[in-house]
Amino acid sequence: KMPVIARFYGLTIKMYLLGKEHNPPHIHVLYGDYNAVIDIRTLDMLEGDLPAKGLAMVREWAAAHQGELLDIWNTQNFRTLPPLV
Repeated sequence: KMPVIARFYGLTIKMYLLGKEHNPPHIHVLYGDYNAVIDIRTLDMLEGDLPAKGLAMVREWAAAHQGELLDIWNTQNFRTLPPLV
């Protein structure tokens, strides 16, 4: 199971249940045929591929919600976060 944390501008942000995942804390991004894994702390792309514009939007959004994303990762208290506007 991978709950959706946010959706905006064609991007879908998800996070796996911790029991099936590994550190570092990260989010999964789906964008059309692209998908990527982004480190929540560094905002680096750990694997996958995203167009530059998509990656820039994800980084801006993740930076604004970094504390909340880490809290979701650590507590597994999944909730949706507001989209990038």
